[in-house]
Amino acid sequence: MLFIIGVVVVCASVAGGYIMHGGVLGVLWQPSEFIIILGAAFGAFLIANSMHLVKETGKRLPRAILGQAVNDKVYLDLLSLLFDVFNKARREGMMSIEGDIESPAESGIFTQYPSILKDKRVIEFLADNLRIMTTSNMAPHEIEAMIDTEIETQMHELSEPAHAMHRIADGLPGFGIVAAILGIVITMQKLGGPPEALGASVAAALVGTFVGIFVAYGFIGPMSNRLQEVADAEIKMFECIKAAIVATSNGLPPQLAVEFARKTLYSGDRPSFFELEEHIRSR
Repeated sequence: MLFIIGVVVVCASVAGGYIMHGGVLGVLWQPSEFIIILGAAFGAFLIANSMHLVKETGKRLPRAILGQAVNDKVYLDLLSLLFDVFNKARREGMMSIEGDIESPAESGIFTQYPSILKDKRVIEFLADNLRIMTTSNMAPHEIEAMIDTEIETQMHELSEPAHAMHRIADGLPGFGIVAAILGIVITMQKLGGPPEALGASVAAALVGTFVGIFVAYGFIGPMSNRLQEVADAEIKMFECIKAAIVATSNGLPPQLAVEFARKTLYSGDRPSFFELEEHIRSR
């Protein structure tokens, strides 16, 4: 919703100010300039990135446009899931959760939380680290170091779409200049013609510079920031899982382990102690 509001505000502000100064919106409609700038930017995006990153960026753009896929309800489900898993392990032994780890989609615990189960990356992260807990005798600090390494890798991978979009935003003003230069070249070919034709040609060339800067700073740049926010929200889920696993490996009961996990969340997304307690009891 905020994305749509932002687009409307940006377009209305620029167009409104332009009209107030006596500008004619029709002059800004130069399809050839759009093709040169946006087409070249998209081509540069394909050249600069792997097919995997191109697809990953395409998958993440809807999340950035429609809003973060991770919200306070998802975090609440994650904390409740962690409590259920560690509570079962404490009552029945660590080996009792082996079946849940191996087949989360068939687990009586995991299937209670479809919002978490559909996130394959989070489920794989949780299952892999729980598997290590059940099959090894690693010290808590060793487990923590291993998880930190994985989180760092995940952060780098999840942030790449945002970085890719940011690089395109940096290049768009340059493509606007390219379009403007090409427009000037066309204008030079018309020297000696009617002044009106020369004026229209120069105006079309200047639109290229405008479009490059406008799209870069009005849309693509902010979009890269939104993509980074989505990545940061997902990383918070990993950090939440890490805190609970490390606390459990140190011998803390499920209630305290989940409390350690809850404390890693930002205040705007963090459920209160009583909200979490009520959510756990309602499952």
